[in-house]
Amino acid sequence: MKITDIKTYGFWLGFRNICLVKVETDQGIYGWGESGLSGREQAVIGAVEHFKHFLIGQSALNINALWQEMYRSQYFEGGRVLAAAISAIDVALHDACGKYFDMPVYLLLGGKQRERIPLFVTSTLDFGDAFIDHVCQLKDEGWQAIRATTGEHGTVDKSDVFDARKSIAKASTWLTKAREALGSETVLGIDYHHRLTVPETASFCQRMPSGTLDFIEEPIRDQSLVSYQNLRAMVDVPFAIGEEFSSKWDFAPYVDSALTNFARIDICNAGGFSEAMKIAAMCETRYIDMMPHNPLSPICTAASVHYCAALSNLSWLEVAPYDGDLAQYDDIFSYRPKVSNNTFEVTNRPGLGIDVNESSIPKDGFKFWEPPRLIKPDGSYTNW
Repeated sequence: MKITDIKTYGFWLGFRNICLVKVETDQGIYGWGESGLSGREQAVIGAVEHFKHFLIGQSALNINALWQEMYRSQYFEGGRVLAAAISAIDVALHDACGKYFDMPVYLLLGGKQRERIPLFVTSTLDFGDAFIDHVCQLKDEGWQAIRATTGEHGTVDKSDVFDARKSIAKASTWLTKAREALGSETVLGIDYHHRLTVPETASFCQRMPSGTLDFIEEPIRDQSLVSYQNLRAMVDVPFAIGEEFSSKWDFAPYVDSALTNFARIDICNAGGFSEAMKIAAMCETRYIDMMPHNPLSPICTAASVHYCAALSNLSWLEVAPYDGDLAQYDDIFSYRPKVSNNTFEVTNRPGLGIDVNESSIPKDGFKFWEPPRLIKPDGSYTNW
């Protein structure tokens, strides 16, 4: 089964651009993948175009060899743009390979270890009484793992101020109340979206009784291992780290030191199935569970479901909480995963089990979009 073409589709859907990749073959079989580098889709499309020129004519079944060639075919290896392009192609190749052998992707990964994928849900409400009501409602609906956000979403016009001291004072107060309302059985965490410094994170965690949080996600940027080591000595809250990583080499120092307690891998950014399975195996050696990042289109969700099905070391998969007009989803995606009983059911359809109606993809649908900006009280930039 030879690759005959690789097509890219970058277009606006709901609340953001998505970047899909389609691999076509001479058997009439095709596969779909997705890039997770949100906000820089055109860069990924350009990288896919480079890879396309030497992938056409090669066997679509030699997935690992193609991964190695894509990764090592340039002097400057790695990086998030190239990794996102490789991820999309790798996922598409697995989809095509599954269809070729008439089996779901999870069988290519060694078979499924569960019938349904446990999920964690997110409350995006700002902290206050409505937040407490919402997390209690989620618990009543049967959700066993709940994540909070910081409440500041930001705007592109740089008008939103992030005051770290005010944020940690507010968040610690209301998360303490949330734990009291939820009781001890419900998992409670927060995503700080790498907006804090080491001392700010320590101050935040130390303001709450021990056991209030089951995890804190990405409190600081991941580039400095020693900073996380310093933070680990200051706080007793488990870390959920990894959505910024794009390879096993990025994960390695955090896994070897067991600094990450939940591995927030993004299959559409960290090399696709080929790399993600290796990362999961690395994590298993340190008793680290995978907690995949899943904020993209239903292609990412379908791929993540197969990935999670094949893992032994899984905590929960993210279910997107984001607002926006998703009316087009069912026009574009057939058999997309949908939440049922607070889980995703593992499909037995061949490949990823999902398809894309290309005729419904909007023509010239790409919109240049920038992630929001946050500024400090003094007017300087901080992390969104």
